[in-house]
Amino acid sequence: MKCIINGEERTVAQPAANVALLLERLAVPAGRTAVELNGAVIEQRLFAETAVRDGDRLEIVSFVGGG
Repeated sequence: MKCIINGEERTVAQPAANVALLLERLAVPAGRTAVELNGAVIEQRLFAETAVRDGDRLEIVSFVGGG
């Protein structure tokens, strides 16, 4: 499956059925992550219910703390 992730075309070896699985395959922790799918922000509680399809555009941002 090919998607545009943060402006780069990427191939995900095993198709990800939803946002939660995609984040898992990309080794991105979902807890402090914001995802925009085709221009719409997806609430974290909906990651497992939100389908990802070939050709989708995603912006994935992980928040980190520090000082």
